[in-house]
Amino acid sequence: MRTVIFDLDGTLADTSGDLLAAANACFRQMGHGDVLTHPNDAGIALRGGKRMLTEGLKRVGAYREATVEDYYPVLLDAYREAIDLHTFLYPGAMDAVEALKVRGYGVGICTNKPEALAEQLMRSLGVRDAFASLVGADSLPVRKPDPEPLFEAARRAGGDPARTVLIGDSDTDRNTSSAAGVPSVLVTFGPSGEDMAALRPEALLHRYEDLPDMIAQLLP
Repeated sequence: MRTVIFDLDGTLADTSGDLLAAANACFRQMGHGDVLTHPNDAGIALRGGKRMLTEGLKRVGAYREATVEDYYPVLLDAYREAIDLHTFLYPGAMDAVEALKVRGYGVGICTNKPEALAEQLMRSLGVRDAFASLVGADSLPVRKPDPEPLFEAARRAGGDPARTVLIGDSDTDRNTSSAAGVPSVLVTFGPSGEDMAALRPEALLHRYEDLPDMIAQLLP
């Protein structure tokens, strides 16, 4: 089976608001107040919890690697408690997923979000059952841009890892697909959309309505 594997944060859903809120909860505990703002720092949010802590601490002149490591579990707890207050699926995303399934493609998720949080979020949004697989940052000993999580997501979706396309929104996704030797489609509607063309993916996606036909060309 041919498979289409999606990144989660910044690709299927804009999760930046809730991620930034979790980071700011940490900064408030430290006594710095809210350091990161939305939407200005949405791109940082989609780089993960440790990146948010690092950038925020540097802004207030308090960066220490040990502080990042100490507060990362605190951030995860805060995020777990309020994971979907501001998060939303991008318009047309689930219609495109269903259209791909009708055409016979397997669909899955490969994310660098911890697996349990990714599962929690997708169930909270009511769309987990639409995907045949979900591989997170800690599902395997390695994470993106290593290609193995992508291959595993394809396998768990019942597909051939060599006949898959990765839909993403970052250089991490582009590097993952390159390492895997498969095409990538990068979305332009996320916080870093204007930078996607420079990564030279096989295709750029401006709206989800175009994805099924795009995949048909990439995976004939």
